[in-house]
Amino acid sequence: MTATTSSGPTGAPYDPDAQVHLGVFYTGVGPQLIWTGPSAAPHVAIETFVGLAQLLERGLFDAFFLGEGLRLRENRGRVYDLDIAGRPDAITQLSALAAVTERIGLVATQNTTYNFPADLARRLAGLDLLSGGRAGWNIVTTDNAWTGANFRHGGWLAHERRYERATQFVEAAKALWASWEPDAVAESAEAKSWARPGAIHDVEWDTDLVRLRARATVPASGQGRPVLFQAGDSDGGRELAARHADVVFSANTEYDKAVAYAADLRARLARHGRSPDSLRILPGASVILGDTPEEARERAEWVRDEQISPPRAIAFLEQYWGTDLSAYDPHGPLPDIEPSEAELDPSRGTIPIERRTGKLALIAQWREQAAAENLSILQLVRRVTPEHRSFVGTPSQVADEWVHYVRTRAVDGFNITPHLVPSSLEDIVDKLVPELQERGAYRTAYEGTTLREHLALPAPAS
Repeated sequence: MTATTSSGPTGAPYDPDAQVHLGVFYTGVGPQLIWTGPSAAPHVAIETFVGLAQLLERGLFDAFFLGEGLRLRENRGRVYDLDIAGRPDAITQLSALAAVTERIGLVATQNTTYNFPADLARRLAGLDLLSGGRAGWNIVTTDNAWTGANFRHGGWLAHERRYERATQFVEAAKALWASWEPDAVAESAEAKSWARPGAIHDVEWDTDLVRLRARATVPASGQGRPVLFQAGDSDGGRELAARHADVVFSANTEYDKAVAYAADLRARLARHGRSPDSLRILPGASVILGDTPEEARERAEWVRDEQISPPRAIAFLEQYWGTDLSAYDPHGPLPDIEPSEAELDPSRGTIPIERRTGKLALIAQWREQAAAENLSILQLVRRVTPEHRSFVGTPSQVADEWVHYVRTRAVDGFNITPHLVPSSLEDIVDKLVPELQERGAYRTAYEGTTLREHLALPAPAS
């Protein structure tokens, strides 16, 4: 990319030729993905995943991301069945998609808290090699004992140490991926041995949270190693990204927050001796399009109503009250009973740590808000549930907004969370992508074969 003016508030130059990079984050669980209605595809069928990957490849997307869940979410000890409950293992699923696609990147979300570095590095390297250099790893952590119970490990890692393990884990994985020399494999059938003696090195790692002695089982792919994505926004997460990530899956989608986040991250990059273009910033976002602004707004209201339905509102409060609230009317006032004093149950997934022990004060605050604004249960839950940033408008409006974000270097693109599969993604491919192409802000063909090439990232350091 060629910049023409001095650096701005994001720490990178304005770029009139910057291209929008796009991925899709298929969560598989959670209220964002609407499974109800006749137009929703079956969400755990291989036909759905194949169709989506091929649709996105037709739309020239950089990557298809899969979320990962190490345990089914629950509500009061039962499977939480208001959202989609299950999803296949991400690396297994992406291996199947590698066989029916040619260019699109394949990114697996994998946890550093409850995996082993040598094993996970091997499986990711296998996906990378067999896909021709299209694999990526979305690095995540967890600290809750509820997930750890699946591994007979409980909450073995303190919350504040999860990124310390992640850093040590990633460093060990990178060492394994670099342990085959570039010319390790013989290029001629006349060679005396398939692998040049001494070209494959053992890796020994001995830190307080990661210990191993291993040898990588496959050579590097055409892109060198899997592309590393990082999804945390805490100080520890930002430091991990600045040290090791190739792409950040950020939560900062509002423009001013995106500018501040980019400036902070690029300052951290500089402290680690990395250039601004060594890392791509792709915040998560949803896109709701309409032929007119009014149609787009109406569709956005419908999406919000479906994502937080009356039964989901009751289940949300049950999580905080710690008791059965099914007798309460979601269109009526908040429960008049006192909540349990027990710590907040984490079994519905990721819960901010400050809410786990501070729920009584939070519920008191909600009661004050509901009384002051005369809110029903449903209305309150829709108010207090964080709303992910949606780009709502016509394809032309959204394209103009995205070009502004990218060319001022607030972001490098977006990782889209679809709300309705496949129709919401079909709208983006068929209506929004052509608008971006008309503005010269989106590729008209893939120029490379690897995920690293799609993202215009430098080769990994040896």
